Amino acid sequence: MKASARNQFAGTVSEVRVGAVYAEVDVALTGGETIVASITKESVDTLAIKIGVKVIALVKAPQIIIVTDFGGYRLSARNQLKGLVTQVKPGAVNSEIDIELSGGEQVTATVTNDSVETLGLRKGQTATAVFKAGAVILAVAG
Repeated sequence: MKASARNQFAGTVSEVRVGAVYAEVDVALTGGETIVASITKESVDTLAIKIGVKVIALVKAPQIIIVTDFGGYRLSARNQLKGLVTQVKPGAVNSEIDIELSGGEQVTATVTNDSVETLGLRKGQTATAVFKAGAVILAVAG
């Protein structure tokens, strides 16, 4: 699939929790991580989302927050994918950060150069890619 979202995770729906308007969909990635998507109930029906369906979870790089030290705090963002920084690509204002997850999937985040400096981001460093379930778009073949 061609899309402007840099992060495209292939996975399988492992759970669907449908509410009055929205649904939470768990997507199991091949490496063992899970991504949670919050989509409308209508989208669940339109896309025929159910357990076992193969999906692509898309997340735009600017939607990803990088955390290097939680300092004892917990976050409400459902998606927290820990990995190693494999690349820091600086630009004029922002930098692109690649994080490899334990299962081999890669997450790309776009953060300010100030954030790179403040967090001391460098290759080989442990970091967690954090994003809300509402930032996830699901796609199905069809």
